[in-house]
Amino acid sequence: MTDSRPNDTDDCGCCSAHDHEADSDSGSSAGHGHDHHDQSLDSPHRHDASSSSRGDADGGETNLRLSVPEMDCPSCAGKVERSVETLGGIERIDTQPTTGTLLVDYDPERTTSEAVRDRVEAAGYAVETTAQETLLVPEMDCPSCAGKVDNALKSTPGIVAVETQPTTGRVEVTYDPERVSRGGLVAAVESAGYAVEETTDSTVSIWRSPRALKTWTGAVLLFGGILFEWILPTGLDATLFTFVYEVTVAWLFFLGAAAVAGQEIVRNGYYSAKNRSLDIDFLMGTGIVGAVLVGLPFEAATLAVLFSVAELLERYSMDRARNSLETLMELSPDTATVLRDGEELTVPVEEVTVGEAVVVRPGEKVPLDGTVTDGQSAVDESPITGESVPVDKSPGDEVFAGSITAEGYLEVETTATADESTLSKVIEMVEDAQRGQTESEQFVDRFANYYTPVVVAAAIVTTVASPFVFGVAWTEAFTRGLTLLVIACPCAFVISTPVSVVSGITSAARNGVLIKGGQHLEAMGRVRAVAFDKTGTLTTGELGVTDVIALNGNDETGVLRCARAIEQRSEHPIAAAIVDHAEREGVEDRNVESFESITGKGVKADLDGRTHYAGKPGLFADLGFDLEHAHVETDGGVVSEGEESETKDCHHGTYLDLVNETIPRLQSEGKTVIVVGTEDELEGVVAIADTVRPEAERAVDRLHELGVERVVMLTGDNEHTARVIGEQVGVDDVRADLLPEQKVEAVEALREEYEHVAMVGDGVNDAPALATATVGIAMGAAGTDTALETADVALMGDDLSRMPYLYDLSTRAGRVIRQNIWSSLAVKAILAVGAPLGVVQVIHAVVIGDMGMSLGVTGNALRLAGVEPEDSAPEAVAARTDD
Repeated sequence: MTDSRPNDTDDCGCCSAHDHEADSDSGSSAGHGHDHHDQSLDSPHRHDASSSSRGDADGGETNLRLSVPEMDCPSCAGKVERSVETLGGIERIDTQPTTGTLLVDYDPERTTSEAVRDRVEAAGYAVETTAQETLLVPEMDCPSCAGKVDNALKSTPGIVAVETQPTTGRVEVTYDPERVSRGGLVAAVESAGYAVEETTDSTVSIWRSPRALKTWTGAVLLFGGILFEWILPTGLDATLFTFVYEVTVAWLFFLGAAAVAGQEIVRNGYYSAKNRSLDIDFLMGTGIVGAVLVGLPFEAATLAVLFSVAELLERYSMDRARNSLETLMELSPDTATVLRDGEELTVPVEEVTVGEAVVVRPGEKVPLDGTVTDGQSAVDESPITGESVPVDKSPGDEVFAGSITAEGYLEVETTATADESTLSKVIEMVEDAQRGQTESEQFVDRFANYYTPVVVAAAIVTTVASPFVFGVAWTEAFTRGLTLLVIACPCAFVISTPVSVVSGITSAARNGVLIKGGQHLEAMGRVRAVAFDKTGTLTTGELGVTDVIALNGNDETGVLRCARAIEQRSEHPIAAAIVDHAEREGVEDRNVESFESITGKGVKADLDGRTHYAGKPGLFADLGFDLEHAHVETDGGVVSEGEESETKDCHHGTYLDLVNETIPRLQSEGKTVIVVGTEDELEGVVAIADTVRPEAERAVDRLHELGVERVVMLTGDNEHTARVIGEQVGVDDVRADLLPEQKVEAVEALREEYEHVAMVGDGVNDAPALATATVGIAMGAAGTDTALETADVALMGDDLSRMPYLYDLSTRAGRVIRQNIWSSLAVKAILAVGAPLGVVQVIHAVVIGDMGMSLGVTGNALRLAGVEPEDSAPEAVAARTDD
């Protein structure tokens, strides 16, 4: 076949990163061992960019880890490696240009870490002296807590940067290892009143933790005080002694409740004062101590117990939000069964190197990304792609870490290490997605900076002015001021957005949609127009046979058998589509001789001694055939629905007008037509097209239903074919014959008209347009590094039904965020107005304003986990199952 045939797959241009990044990442490290890898993503001590060394147990070798950020390609890595190799005593060098990391094992008796650094710098690359550490601080579950930890760390010498993540309970610290150690970092966090844990696993329920036990004890004492004060006979609550105030039995119970339940609160308040943080702990601690000092033990006990319960509930709710991310982490197995020297060994996944063979038995998880080398099995890839239908895997197919084999046995050659697998990247990106602040979070933070000081000032004014304005006693005035202090904490208001973002992003990740930041989740909900690429997005990107019309008494199988035999020696995409279709249909092959390409027209070959042709209709017109009168069946055989309306009767049976009716009809549907026959007879017609995704039409309709105002198709394909595809899927507008830069212009025009525009493409060829859109969405990104890096959102599987799910989730997330923010503000405002008037008491402020709203906004946010993708159309599921 020649290249002159129509080819609908040439939809767009291409773009690439700088040249040396196209080479293999392992180029300069080939031949070196990979014995030392970064710890897994869920490790509390993951060093992403460090400069550190350690000695082996026997003291004979030292391992050095350097951060060389400019070493970002195999060529750079090669220069660094060659320079370091000139030193004596170097045992092993592992260059990792993808992370800018250099691992060196050396003999400390023959060289030093300083010498290694000097050799790296001699190669022209700077060595960063900073290190990164991830600390697990589960009790840091709100912005107020995060602020104290941040202040404590930043006041420590040697700290370069701090990033607190209260939604995940993690702190990312960049520091100078020459000036401060990990122990110093832990000490700094603990100085803020928070414990650093070594693992996320907890064997103790939050309801049985030490704080919970103190809270329950305080609650019992509070109830005892209430019994003596108001329920039991008056005589039982006798005055025991007088010390400033009359101390009764109830008084002691209340004081005990405040002391036990309020211990953690006062302690945390002390750390808040130490770190100059005007937060809830400081306010509540001040309130408890102040209430005791002015002779209000019941108010102190009530505040201590109820606030402690609120803190436990808030921690429980936050843990539920965090568990959605932990669930992702648990998808990756900890061990792998590796074939080494003919034996099966079970080893940690971190010890498996690229190119090793791993064994996966029925029901087991695939430990690492790789390629199947032996065996067959259906594999559940839903943890990666969100696709619920298992995909059949056989030798040559790609599999992803975390996917689950159904019933078969597989041997897989690994193509990535544990920390470079697709699942690991997804987890890392989900973690990273929680770092950037959305517009709503920025608004809340700015508002909170004014809100708390204003309400605290109002509490002071209320305490001082109430006796004069309302004529109440000083104790009542203090109670009203104390109530305002409780209301001053903006906790529920501040966490309303981040818990929604965490819930939405992790829910999306479980359903095969990777959203790379809360800002993109929020922006997607404001999208009014969506632009789709055609090839590989609305269509499968692969040519397929759509119609087979048998002529002159032949049947479809016979036509396909001839077409397959003639085309199988051609490398043209159309020929490959015919051969693949024939194989799927179980059509047998025929012996081929004398294959020959006819330039610009088609091919010919001898089948069983008879010359056959396959090519454009014009080829057969040149051979002398009357394409206006091509016989179909002479014996009354059945014709297809499309042919029946075009079939005409003649003396010899029925015929089709190929040149004026059948071929124009097929071409109007965006199909390429190939005629098959001999020198004496037309045998049939085969139509090929880039097939529309079965779920594409429903996806477009669903976007319209959800409120998208305009859906546009942007393609480099010809106008006629693009129009046909556009009509099939139901887009509002088709813009064809576009070069990559013209796609960018089209997206810019849409942004001018609709402001917020999403662009859906393959993540590589459409990179400029994706970057121009408000939200760039990559289609089918599983296992594709470039797609994962390019887009703001990645649809991990080739399933367009995830697109309306993404839009639905984002719009709901936007509504939830707005509901949380404004409901929190409304409740706080109502309580703040009622407190100075004595209508709102401390119990109302704690139960409604703090505990109630914190639980309310968290519960509302967790509803996003219930948003599920609409089931793919049955025909789409069937198509994927057949494939």
